Amino acid sequence: MSGRRHPWLEGTAQASSGLVLCRARPNAPRRTGDDMQRELVERAQSGDHEAFSVLVRTSYPRLYGVANLVLRDRDRAQDAVQDALVLAWRHIRALRDAGAWDAWLYRLTLRACNRAARTSRRRDVVELHVEPDRDPVVDTDLARVVSDREVLAAALDRLPYDQRVVVVLHFHLDLPLTEAATILDIPVGTAKSRLHRGLAALRMALGVEQERELGNVRERPV
Repeated sequence: MSGRRHPWLEGTAQASSGLVLCRARPNAPRRTGDDMQRELVERAQSGDHEAFSVLVRTSYPRLYGVANLVLRDRDRAQDAVQDALVLAWRHIRALRDAGAWDAWLYRLTLRACNRAARTSRRRDVVELHVEPDRDPVVDTDLARVVSDREVLAAALDRLPYDQRVVVVLHFHLDLPLTEAATILDIPVGTAKSRLHRGLAALRMALGVEQERELGNVRERPV
């Protein structure tokens, strides 16, 4: 399915026109972004393709960012997000609370990521054994920064999927553990346990003993 691109993601003209339809009248109370998103979801639930296109273009960058961090593969991440968006369109009428749109989309996307991860484990193992160049051309600050990022990415790759996804939701999306647990359909205690094990594994992989050596990372409030 790699390379396939859904029409919802082509161009920006439809999204612009869709947003115009959501602008408040001059004398109407000013609405928040959440209000506008809720209206778009409700319109999409009534069959409005244009409203759904606006929702897709607004949500896609965040969904892709999460999928790419979880799967560590751009093509599979794009496919997972598109699968999730197709399911979202098919079942959008089942979403009872329009305000829960973001959490619902993350849940669909992570389920698609989980399916992709299960079907490509052999490929992941092969990729993890690719060795870096032993003789770098330059030794500059920039080269060291890139190297550090690659080391961190490799460490993230080695985390079990269930730990990696909690780490991504909590630190990349800044979600409290309660919300991450809701998206993943797991108890908060389970999410917290997976986060702690994931961070411990990252510290070990990076050869770090103190939490402050991970850039002063601290858990966000539950």
